[in-house]
Amino acid sequence: QFLALGTHYGKVYLLDVQGNITQKFDVSPVKINQISLDESGEHMGVCSEDGKVQVFGLYSAEEFHETFDCPIKIVAVHPHFVRSHFKQFVTGGKKLLLYERGWMNRWKPSVLHEGEGNIRNVKWRGHLIAWANNMGVKILDMISKQRITNVPRDDISLRPDMYPCSLCWKDNLTLIIGWGNSVKICSVKERHASEMRDLPNRYVEIVFQFDTEFFISGLAPLCDQLVILSYVKEISEKTEVECCARPRLDIVQPLPESCEEISSDALTVRGFQENECRDYHLEYSEGESLFYIISPRDVVVAKERDQDDHIDWLLEKKKYEEALMAAEISQKTIKKHKILDIGLAYINHLVEKGEYDLAARKCQKILGKNTELWEFEVYKFKEIGQLKAISRYLPRRDPVLKPLIYEMVLHEFLESDYEGFATLIKEWPGDLYNNTIIVQAVVDHLKKDPQNRTLLRTLAELYTYDQRYGRALEIYLTLRHKDVFQLIHKHNLFSSIRDKIVLLMDFDSEKAVDMLLDNEDKISIDRVVEELENRPELQHVYLHKLFKRDHHKGQRYHEKQISLYAEYDRPNLLPFLRDSTHCPLEKALEICQQRNFVEETVYLLSRMGNSRSALKMIMEELQDVDKAIEFAKEQDDGELWEDLILYSIDKPPFITGLLNNIGTHVDPILLIHRIKEGMEIPNLRDSLVKILQDYNLQILLREGCKKILVADSLSLLKKMHRTQMKGVLVDEENICESCLSPILPSDASKPFSVVVFHCRHMFHKECLPVSNTVSSVQFCNICSAKHRGPGSAILEMKK
Repeated sequence: QFLALGTHYGKVYLLDVQGNITQKFDVSPVKINQISLDESGEHMGVCSEDGKVQVFGLYSAEEFHETFDCPIKIVAVHPHFVRSHFKQFVTGGKKLLLYERGWMNRWKPSVLHEGEGNIRNVKWRGHLIAWANNMGVKILDMISKQRITNVPRDDISLRPDMYPCSLCWKDNLTLIIGWGNSVKICSVKERHASEMRDLPNRYVEIVFQFDTEFFISGLAPLCDQLVILSYVKEISEKTEVECCARPRLDIVQPLPESCEEISSDALTVRGFQENECRDYHLEYSEGESLFYIISPRDVVVAKERDQDDHIDWLLEKKKYEEALMAAEISQKTIKKHKILDIGLAYINHLVEKGEYDLAARKCQKILGKNTELWEFEVYKFKEIGQLKAISRYLPRRDPVLKPLIYEMVLHEFLESDYEGFATLIKEWPGDLYNNTIIVQAVVDHLKKDPQNRTLLRTLAELYTYDQRYGRALEIYLTLRHKDVFQLIHKHNLFSSIRDKIVLLMDFDSEKAVDMLLDNEDKISIDRVVEELENRPELQHVYLHKLFKRDHHKGQRYHEKQISLYAEYDRPNLLPFLRDSTHCPLEKALEICQQRNFVEETVYLLSRMGNSRSALKMIMEELQDVDKAIEFAKEQDDGELWEDLILYSIDKPPFITGLLNNIGTHVDPILLIHRIKEGMEIPNLRDSLVKILQDYNLQILLREGCKKILVADSLSLLKKMHRTQMKGVLVDEENICESCLSPILPSDASKPFSVVVFHCRHMFHKECLPVSNTVSSVQFCNICSAKHRGPGSAILEMKK
């Protein structure tokens, strides 16, 4: 690969891709107008202002010289000039001449075009030659030797020598034309056979056409986009005069009638203030995306930016996060950069900025499972006094760092932040560090501050990790920590709490009782009751929950519970007395009478059979007629109702209560007759009305029940009658219940008589005894021996 460059002094230089001169040719004493190379890069054509044309081999002695009487502006060798049957080239001054090497190696010229002014540019691709003159652009098909199109120049006001035409073949059939500020993309297509006639077999269609903001000095394809080198003029802010600006290199996306700008760069070249549009040229190397911008004093090489270039630019701008993201997305295509190197640079940048937390957080993603890098970064954070920042992000599983690293961080927190130290101990698995060393460090700090709850709680957790559960339990109980029950359950520490039941109950009696009852097999009921002997209030809580779960398990303590309920939980005493079948009633009655518990005493008296004393107590102690009536209803004893009436007969409020409630149990007349004449009874009228309403309701209920009973009886009677009227199957399998012979005779032609009862017992008529009663109705001997019922009536069948 090389670059051929012609100068104003008639020299041609060959440069490598780094810009170093590799060869030099003295072609002419005057300006070199154009250089053309074949596709192989082995042959070069050169034309100059003094009319000289040379075509020669760079690596062979093959050479052609010709001098014309006018300046030759263009030259183009055949793309495949290296092949013997393609030894052709074209030159252009006032004519477009084709030179072909023929017999005896002689070069034969032929005129392809003339008469439209100077030939300004020419490009040869495959079998197609495109050239531009003062009138427009033409394309010649070298196979048919026919000109297939003429694309006229748009802006004829521009001088063609000052604003030359730029031609570029995108491929063998696509020509890009740039002239002035107009761009056309032309496609060469085959003409259909039916359209041929006298026309060429190919034609050209303009597929894209658009105008640009500036004048075009050169163009080249880039995939489906275009690279355009533009000559720019602008108004000077100082002199307000139009002057030349830096040339621009734009990438545009062609659209049918416009274009979309993808990128734009202004190029700084020497002497751009004096340059004209014709002084710039754009060439490109196919397949490599390399573009060469030629100006009178400089050659600028432009190449398509890859991801490595993008990352370089981001790193230069200190946009490390974006660089890291770009590297991760393109990790398969980048060559210069490594994700890890970018990440480490990012971490260092964040540390320099003082963003320690963000730097530590990024370590997780960047360092990954590299333990050596992790340990290096931890020591770096230690040097700047920021171990706390990285502590939250240290790996805890796959990988695991050296224990020394974790111990170093824990010591840092222990010296300055007890809460942070406790958090790490809770979050970090106990196998990351040497537990004994950390325990000793905590014990040393507790000597200075023995009541520090944070350190005590943390020490308990460390003891737990170390399986010293007894010590951990003592600390938890001292701290009254909520995790004490979880610790007991998790590590089965019931043997360790046998003498700590009171402490557990003082801490949380509900949880403690539930735990003890759930684990009776490990700590017996008797042991718990014995431990709580000096704390009767806690003993009651335990026994109460035990009784709720099972009325019989703690029966030996029911007598004790009577006193406990009476002392600490009277509302539950009566339910206990009702549900317990093991408490001594005499003891319970004694306690209730001592404490004057009327309701409980009433219940016990009634349960012991002394209902009259219980009723008397309700009337005298409670003076609650409703409760007395309710009690009498429960006992359903006539003597109690009599006692209640006698007690209430001189108490008008009690009489009102009785009148309102006894109507369904006792005849109200008995009470009304005993009321003294002239006694004033509150709400008597309402009570009497209620009695009458209750009586009417009872009458209505009885009548309703009677109607239902009659209707049901009639329905059942009809059903029985229908059933008894149905026929009964009699066949050879049936036997006489008296003689036990078949009920039907073997000879069916003889007359016979069979008696079938509704109970389905069958007899020969002659086997039935003769009835001694006046009535002719007979009954089944078998059923009538048991009972006489409707099912034993006779059903006679005769033949």
